[in-house]
Amino acid sequence: MRKIIINGGVNLEGIVNISGSKNSVVALIPAAILCRDIVRIYNCPHISDVIVLCEILKDLNVSVKCEEEFIEIDSSNIEYTSLVSEKMSELRASYYFMGVLLALFNQVQINLPGGCYLGPRPIDLHLKGFKTLNCDYTIDEGILHIKTNKLIGNQIFLDIASVGATINIMFASIFIEGVTVIENAAKEPEIVDIANFLNKMGANIKGAGTSKIKITGVKTLKGCSHFVIPDRIETGTYMLFGSAVAKEMIINNMNPNHLQALIAKLIESGVNLKIDNNRIIISKPEQILPINIKTAVYPGFPTDLQQIITALMTQAHGTSIISEKIYASRFKNCDELIKMGANIRIENASAIIIGPAKLSGVEVAASDLRGGASLVLAGLIAENKTTINYSEHIFRGYGDIINKLQGVGARISVK
Repeated sequence: MRKIIINGGVNLEGIVNISGSKNSVVALIPAAILCRDIVRIYNCPHISDVIVLCEILKDLNVSVKCEEEFIEIDSSNIEYTSLVSEKMSELRASYYFMGVLLALFNQVQINLPGGCYLGPRPIDLHLKGFKTLNCDYTIDEGILHIKTNKLIGNQIFLDIASVGATINIMFASIFIEGVTVIENAAKEPEIVDIANFLNKMGANIKGAGTSKIKITGVKTLKGCSHFVIPDRIETGTYMLFGSAVAKEMIINNMNPNHLQALIAKLIESGVNLKIDNNRIIISKPEQILPINIKTAVYPGFPTDLQQIITALMTQAHGTSIISEKIYASRFKNCDELIKMGANIRIENASAIIIGPAKLSGVEVAASDLRGGASLVLAGLIAENKTTINYSEHIFRGYGDIINKLQGVGARISVK
C-alpha cells in the first residue's frame, strides 16, 4: 500500500504542465492493434493504467516499446488469445479489447472490467451494441464470451450517451462491410481524439463529437503517429487545486474549450482566472462563494471533477449543493473529508456542503481515483499532516502528480 503524505497550509505558486488525456490513451492503446502495423502514440501520461494496458498487449504477442516521448506498438505478429487474467480486472478500460478483438478475430473471451467502484456501471450498452452487430454473448463466473460468424453493420441507438459503449461500437465496426450508425453517441473530446486516430490509420468515421456517428467499413488500416489531446480532467483538477491554495498557478498545455462548464462554475464561485490560448492563470480569491452543481454528460459538468470540487466547496462561505447524476455512489470521499473537519451530508445523491470548514490533517483512505484527488486537495488546504492511504488509485490517473505539486511548492511526498 502506497501512502501520500501532505503537510498543508502552503500557498502554491508556479507552472504545471498538463499531460496527455488518460481517458483517450486507455482507448488509443487497444485501438492501435487494429492496424496490424507500427503505431507511435506521443504525449502519453505516465500513469499505471498505461503500464497495465501495455502488458495486456504483450499477451497478444504485440511488441511494445515505452520511450520517454512516445509508446511504439507493433502488432504485425498479433495472435488471438483469451484475455482472462488479473491484469484485465485492474482497470475498467480493459473492456476496449472487446470491440477491438471482435473486429480482428470475431471473438473475445475476457474478464468483466475492473477499476474504481463508483456504484453500478453495467456494460449492457456495449453488449446491446455488439448484439445489434450480429454477436452472441454469455457470461460465466465473471468471464464474458462474445462471438460472431460475421459482424454486420446496423443502426444502434444508445439509451444513455455512454463514452465506453460509443468507442467500443466504433472499434467493432471498423471493418464491417457497409455502414454502422450510432445514435445518441457520446460527444466527449476523447471520442473525437480516438476517431481522429482511427481515421489517420485509414478508417472512415464521420460525426465524432456529435450525437450521430457514422462508420463506413474499410478493409485494412495502416500505421501512423498520433499526439494525445491534453487531459481535461487533470487540467480541471489543478484548476481546483489552484482555486483553493494558489497565490498564482499557471496551467500549461490545456484546452479551455474542453472545460467550459468548470470555468463557468469557478467564475461563479469568485475564483480569479485568466484564459490565454492554451493556458490558464489561476489564484484563490479572498472569499470562495458557494455554488450548486449537477453533473451531466459532456459538455455538462464532468462527473470526474465532482468529488474534487466538493473538497473545494468545503471552503466556500455558505451552502453548496453538488448533485451526482452519472454515478450515484460517487460520494465515498465525503466520509474522509468529514474526518478532516468538513460539514457535509449526503441526501438523494447530492452532497450538501456547509462552509467554510477548518480542515485538519488526519489519516484517510482513497477508495477511487478522483476521490483520492479530492483528498489531495483537502490535504493541501488542511493544517498539519495528512496521510492518504491506498494512494495507488491516484497514480492510476495522475502522471507525476508528486513532482508537479512539489514544483509549485507543495510539501508532498510518497512512501
